[in-house]
Amino acid sequence: MMLLRGLPVMFVMLLALSTRAQTVISGLPSVVLEGRVAQVTVDLGGGSIVGFQFKDQRLNPLSWTSEEPGQAHPMGHFLCLDRWGAPSEAESKNGMPFHGEASHVQWTVVRQPGAARDAIQAEMGVTLPMAGFKVARTLRLAEGAALLRVTESVTSTNKLGRVYNMVQHPTIAPPFLDPTTVVDANARKGFMQSSPMPNPEEPAVFWPQALLEGQPVNLRHLTANHEPEVVSFTIDDEYGWVTASTAAQGLLIGYIWKTSDYPWLDIWRNAQNGKPAARGLEFGTTGLHQPVGILVSKGKIFGRPIFAYLDAGRTATRSYAAFLFKIPGDYRGVERITYEAGRLTLHERGAGPERDLVMSTGDLIADH
Repeated sequence: MMLLRGLPVMFVMLLALSTRAQTVISGLPSVVLEGRVAQVTVDLGGGSIVGFQFKDQRLNPLSWTSEEPGQAHPMGHFLCLDRWGAPSEAESKNGMPFHGEASHVQWTVVRQPGAARDAIQAEMGVTLPMAGFKVARTLRLAEGAALLRVTESVTSTNKLGRVYNMVQHPTIAPPFLDPTTVVDANARKGFMQSSPMPNPEEPAVFWPQALLEGQPVNLRHLTANHEPEVVSFTIDDEYGWVTASTAAQGLLIGYIWKTSDYPWLDIWRNAQNGKPAARGLEFGTTGLHQPVGILVSKGKIFGRPIFAYLDAGRTATRSYAAFLFKIPGDYRGVERITYEAGRLTLHERGAGPERDLVMSTGDLIADH
């Protein structure tokens, strides 16, 4: 075997790959999964997916970052666990952050990115001491497509069972997000988080409509006014999905998941200085943005649970898939998505099958 400065060439190659896989980006320890078509970047300070982009396009929809201090804070697509929204006043005094600990602590790499069945796979984990949870995450990026599957297993280390919530918080931002960006989903019945308790589900709305002072607002769009800021919806189909497309940028990002894992879609809109600043395409186990005590008192909305329960020592596993498509400059948005026999098809609004966007998914959207 050839030697290079006393080291086997094979060892040097493996070392180079490992260095490429776990690196420092903008001063932050990160993990990079790189296939032939797309690249995914995870910031270990909070575990956020901060990059998902085509290798030949480089436009990253998940460029949003919070203004919170500290190295570990929410960015891009982050995990809300063990809650979605604010802690109680007492919990806050004890140090529980908004949206829970998962995006505020350091994650650890368990397995560096490497080839695994036509995909690049990596594993990481985190311990949430206040919540009493451990999280094991597996990411699988398709080698030949812009398709990412994420599976997360939450294990309770508590001696007693407890109520909790788990919400995925993908957040798109400029330059991908602009006033022409269109958000589509198969959401159904919903309500505005700004409606007063104890019955915020009154009045009810239906996707994509919300209400502001009694007037309809189309949530597919965001320009200068983000009110109502957060609107939550149920999903009736076996799979939930949400997409954001910016035709002028030639790019679409989307998510698909089992509604048995995540029965709620939560849409957050934020505008600053008269322009879109962020859009949360959130999906999870709850649709009510309140502390746990209020969730337990409320119980259900539209007959759907608004919290989950995990017994002592038990594990709950949930998955989702994210995807990118290149789109034409006159793309009108997604009317519906079909998934069958390892084939994901996006049907364009008001168009025929010749405009369908199709991706072979293999086992990356299979049940966990």
